[in-house]
Amino acid sequence: MLFNWKSPAFIEGARMSAPSQFGMGAWGLVVGVAMIKAGLTLPQALGMTLLVFAGSAQLAALPLMAAHAPVWVIFVTALIVNLRFLIMSALIAPRFAHLHWFKRTVLGFFTGDITVALFMNRFPHMWNSAAEEGEQRDFLKGLVVPNWFVWQITSIIGILLGSQVPTHWGLGFAGTLAILCVMLPLVQNRPAVGGVVLASVVAVLAHALPYKLGLLLAVIVGMGFAMWLEEHFDTGAEAANADQAGQGDQT
Repeated sequence: MLFNWKSPAFIEGARMSAPSQFGMGAWGLVVGVAMIKAGLTLPQALGMTLLVFAGSAQLAALPLMAAHAPVWVIFVTALIVNLRFLIMSALIAPRFAHLHWFKRTVLGFFTGDITVALFMNRFPHMWNSAAEEGEQRDFLKGLVVPNWFVWQITSIIGILLGSQVPTHWGLGFAGTLAILCVMLPLVQNRPAVGGVVLASVVAVLAHALPYKLGLLLAVIVGMGFAMWLEEHFDTGAEAANADQAGQGDQT
């Protein structure tokens, strides 16, 4: 069965994803409206939201499509914007490397920014048994399925409403705030705080870079710094424990 709806882990994942759905819904509505305002027909907009499922890439590609830019320019732009998913998928790829390529492809298609963060917060370590592997897989599915449905429903509503939704409502910013409220509780230790702070600074300083490269740079720098801090603190803790053990032996 592709999705085990009755699994306790699936239900847990669905419940954990619930607070983020307001932000996802607002973001989907914004992208749906943007597609119609960019000149896409109803079938084109519906096809894009069902097949692409990547809000940032869609918003980056829409102005280029409206300007009749070459297909390769649109493709490269969307690819650059979505490079962050390469980094995020590398975090959870070892958990599911044993699965058939089709199942991995389906999971990869449905998985997004928030779902990776929530998954890593719930399961920071690799599974050690078949039962744990099944639990982690069902939990991830519980995260991504509601996320996909909310995105598609609100995006289609935005497509159907079209220009009837005023841009001054600021739904995109509302979605960003909602997602921020979900992400902040996940920052639970000093390495994570350091990574977030540095990533925020880099994102602001590199905001003017084209194709949202500033976002990608911020993700890479922030994650690298957090990993360095985690290793530094772990090394310091091990040294302190070794000193205490040595002092205990002397006494």
